[in-house]
Amino acid sequence: MSNKRRDKSIYVETTIHTDLDTLWNYTQIPSNHVQWDMRFTEILYLPRHTEEEMQKFHYQTRIGFGLAIAGTGATRARWIEKEENQSRLSTLSFSSEQKLSLISKGRGYWQYTEQGDDVIFLTRYDYQTRFGAAGQMFDRLLFRPLFGWATAWSFDVLKIWLEQHIPPAATIQRALIHYVSLALLAVLWLYQGIVPKLLYPETGELAQIHASGLFSGWEQQALVLLGLGEAALAIIFVVFHRFPILYCLQLVLLLLLPAVALANSPELLQASYNPATITIPMIGLCFVAWRTCKDLPNASRCLRKPKAKAK
Repeated sequence: MSNKRRDKSIYVETTIHTDLDTLWNYTQIPSNHVQWDMRFTEILYLPRHTEEEMQKFHYQTRIGFGLAIAGTGATRARWIEKEENQSRLSTLSFSSEQKLSLISKGRGYWQYTEQGDDVIFLTRYDYQTRFGAAGQMFDRLLFRPLFGWATAWSFDVLKIWLEQHIPPAATIQRALIHYVSLALLAVLWLYQGIVPKLLYPETGELAQIHASGLFSGWEQQALVLLGLGEAALAIIFVVFHRFPILYCLQLVLLLLLPAVALANSPELLQASYNPATITIPMIGLCFVAWRTCKDLPNASRCLRKPKAKAK
C-alpha cells in the first residue's frame, strides 16, 4: 500500500492470550472465521492444485431484507522465523463484481506475532469504492468508520472466545440482549423525565409533587429538576452501561420514586396507567441489562493506529 492509501487504511490490533497455532486455526479455517467476524456470513475455500498456489475463496455477507453482498478473493500465508519469537503473515486480495457492493476491490493482511504467552494479532486493509464521488463521500463519512468499528468489535469477540472460552454465538446473543434492554431502559428514563415532568406537568406529576408536601412553594422547580435528572440519568446509564454498580443505583431509584408517589397518593394504583405499570417493566429491563453487562465485546479495547516506534 502506498503511504497515501495507508493513511486512510483500516488498522486494528489486539493482544490475545493464546498460542500462535490456536489463533491461526481460529482465523484461517473458514468455519471458525465466520463465527466471530461480523463482516462475513459465509466464506468458502476453493480447491487448489498445489500448496504454492494462492488459496482462492468466495465470500458472502447478508445485509438484511433478503440482500447479500458476494465476492471473491485470494490469500497466501507466510511463516517468519526469528530467534526471539515466531511470526506469520496472511496476505489477501478481494473484489466484488456485484453492483450493489460499495467495495469494488481491495487488499490487506493479517499479522500474527508471538509475545511471551500472548499473540499480537493485527490487520491492515484498504479498498476502492464504486459510485464515484458520492461513493467516496459515503465511505469516508459512514461506511469506513463503521467497517473499522466492526473489525475491532469482531476482534474482541475472538479474544473473548479464546481467552474466556465463550462461543461467539453466545457473546453476540448476550450483546444483542444487553443493548436492546439498555436502549429500552434509556428511552423510558428519557420519556419519564421529559414528557410528564417537563412538557406536560399538569397531567398529574405536578399534583403529586404538591401532595407530597416536600417542596412547599418550589414544586414547579423541583419537578423540572427531577425531569432533567431523569433525562441525565438515561444518558449516564448508556455511557457507563458496563459498570454493574449503576444498575444497583437504578433499582434504588426505581423503587424509591414510585414509593414516594404512592405514599402520598395511594389511589394512583387504581388508575389504568400507574407507577407500577412503568416501574415493574423498567426493573425487569434493568435486571436483564445488569446480568448481561459482563464479557461484552468492546471495539475500544483494540488499537486503531500502529504503536509509535521507539527512536
